[in-house]
Amino acid sequence: MATDVVSDAAPLFRRTVRLATSHGPVERATLKLSALGVCEAFLNGHEVSDELLIPGWTSYEWRLRYRELDVTDMVTDTLTVAIILGNGWYRGRLGWGEGAAPYGDELAAYAELKVLYSDGYEEAFVTDASWKSHDGPVTANDLYDGQSIDARRNATDWMYPEYDDREWAGVHILEVDQRILTPYIGPPIRRQEEITPRSVTSSPSGSTIVDFGQNLVGWVRVKVSGPEGSIVTLRHSEVLEAGEVCVRPLRTAHATDHFTLSGGDDVFEPTFTFHGFRYVEVTGLPENVDVAADGTFTAVVVGSDLSRTGTFRCSNPLLNRLHDNIVWSMRGNFVDVPTDCPQRDERLGWTGDLSVFAPTAAYLYDVKDFLRDWLQDLSIEQAHQGGIVPVVIPDVLKRMTTAGLPPVDSTAIWGDAAVWVPWALWSAYGDPVVLEESFDSMAAHVRRVRSLLAPSGLWDGSLQFGDWLDPDSDPAQPWAAKADPGVVATASAYRSAIITSQTAQILHRSSEYDEFADMALRLREAFRENYVQNQRIHSDCTTAYSLAIMFGILEPDELSWAGQRLAELVDQSGYKISTGFAGTPFINDALTLTGHTNTAYQLLLQQHCPSWLYPVTMGATTVWERWDSMLPDGSVNPGEMTSFNHYALGAVADWMHRIVGGITPLEPGYRRILFSPQPGGELTWAESELTTPHGKAKIRWAKTPGGFEVDLTVPTGTTAILRLPGRSDIELQPGTHSINSKTAESPALEMATGSVPGASS
Repeated sequence: MATDVVSDAAPLFRRTVRLATSHGPVERATLKLSALGVCEAFLNGHEVSDELLIPGWTSYEWRLRYRELDVTDMVTDTLTVAIILGNGWYRGRLGWGEGAAPYGDELAAYAELKVLYSDGYEEAFVTDASWKSHDGPVTANDLYDGQSIDARRNATDWMYPEYDDREWAGVHILEVDQRILTPYIGPPIRRQEEITPRSVTSSPSGSTIVDFGQNLVGWVRVKVSGPEGSIVTLRHSEVLEAGEVCVRPLRTAHATDHFTLSGGDDVFEPTFTFHGFRYVEVTGLPENVDVAADGTFTAVVVGSDLSRTGTFRCSNPLLNRLHDNIVWSMRGNFVDVPTDCPQRDERLGWTGDLSVFAPTAAYLYDVKDFLRDWLQDLSIEQAHQGGIVPVVIPDVLKRMTTAGLPPVDSTAIWGDAAVWVPWALWSAYGDPVVLEESFDSMAAHVRRVRSLLAPSGLWDGSLQFGDWLDPDSDPAQPWAAKADPGVVATASAYRSAIITSQTAQILHRSSEYDEFADMALRLREAFRENYVQNQRIHSDCTTAYSLAIMFGILEPDELSWAGQRLAELVDQSGYKISTGFAGTPFINDALTLTGHTNTAYQLLLQQHCPSWLYPVTMGATTVWERWDSMLPDGSVNPGEMTSFNHYALGAVADWMHRIVGGITPLEPGYRRILFSPQPGGELTWAESELTTPHGKAKIRWAKTPGGFEVDLTVPTGTTAILRLPGRSDIELQPGTHSINSKTAESPALEMATGSVPGASS
């Protein structure tokens, strides 16, 4: 149903129903809820759920999710069902420039209250033409631009049965194909935590600046009283420049909330928008407001309700802050869709970012269902584009007339999300369902790539993003990397073909296994014939060697010279980052695999720009899009594409978890675990913990005056191998274990073993 009121305000809907009284007590009551837009629902004035922005963002043309909520404890004989609708992703602004055409011009709500009585009788009340609608207190709302709330219209009496709605307008029914309705697979969006201001100061221009001390995603709840009709305005930014909020990186996103006071005690919470911010500029505050008082300003952190599974800590505080920044960037960008950034006029589900970050994400949080849901959209968008994986999911670029991009066919790294993301989930959780659901998409992508190969067998003739954001490239041309895009694309195609063939083998699809194994063989041969000569790989840059080493393109006896050359190039760079999107996730592993772990540590611990720790030294609390998003003098990078919250370059955490912390799956889902920390970089201790599908795996290692100590826990139902540098492998059964090497030179190990409930050691 849609409102008959023509207005920019978020519409209100209500209907009062009376339950049957002749069928005994209510056994169960559920409310099914969806919207073209986003919605909040109430029963007799009580919010039915703490979930936000229902039903989130999907490829609305083919998938519209619904929530089914248990409201048994909320029903009474007479019930008023109330719904508020916001624009959300459906009718809000998406994309940059002129933006994308909205999915639809009218917002609409769908609700079904189903009641089961003790005698088995069931009745249902659905959204139909009997509902009433009206304007509400939310006078404007947009995810990019912010929300306006007029507290003078903030009464809630309309949510109750006794309210007289005769002056309200009617509704009309929109025809929607019921077959596109689908239940959530992933978790809902919820409030995650609240943060109080670190400081409240005045800017050089005289504005009030509230600093929450953490770049976050959500909104600010404001408690304020003042003259009726006065307006308090909040403008959000990630950073300050010259003491003022720096909104230039937001491009056209206004990120501004307006609150009109009622004259009494008001509480404003703009739940139909969200912002990426650390700082808020506040104007229009009444003079009597104590801006520093507890509760006046509270940052509400929102995001998809993911369970934290993995942690990491070590003896280096800068690395700990880096890891925290990676976690915060993931949290801020996992808001129903895994986006590139949460603040500017973009916030799209770029496939390349997730391709490289998925293993890190699957360690830090339980993202199996979150990403399974997103992969459903990827698959359906791909199916409607001839096997091409769009570079953003859901694909709004197809709705944009001025995206600034030429027609894009399948692309390496970005398109490879169809293959790499399901494989990362399989590795982390060991659940074949994600492979079964994704296999057709994986195969379609690899086949599309095969159709684009040149007669030479290389993937070098179509538009590629390549080693995007190579720090040595022209900032205005982020695709112009040192690595030949054909090297990146052909190596990536090989990896995708190998993974798809392995997936076919797991799923007992023998013909597809043969098909993709043969394709992989041909890609490897083409790469080697064209790009590997005289102990050099074409482009002779760090990304080229990193991909060739890690994707298995080189022969075992070639790893030595390739690793040596990679280490030389890292040394020539001054141990600064010289890779872009394609190479950065793999370079540390390539160095480690070829015996240059110390070089990898030097790269990780570098503090001069470009490096992972440079932003940390500049006070960053999230991962930046560019290594120099903020320049050493504290000014903001003048480039148009400058975000301070991008998780992609945080993919290094995967290496930190496995090599520094020391937890790696030997079998999908961690049924067998490798504990193999490789200390370096003057670290004296590190600890990592992971909630696997079988229970918690833990490890803590520390250097001691006499040698090296390791304490670890092997979950029930698993087995493990402990592999320490220079030592023989040790097989471990479920339980707790303490291992001590008394001296660095002695191969002798002392081991004390405990147990966990239900397991023997």
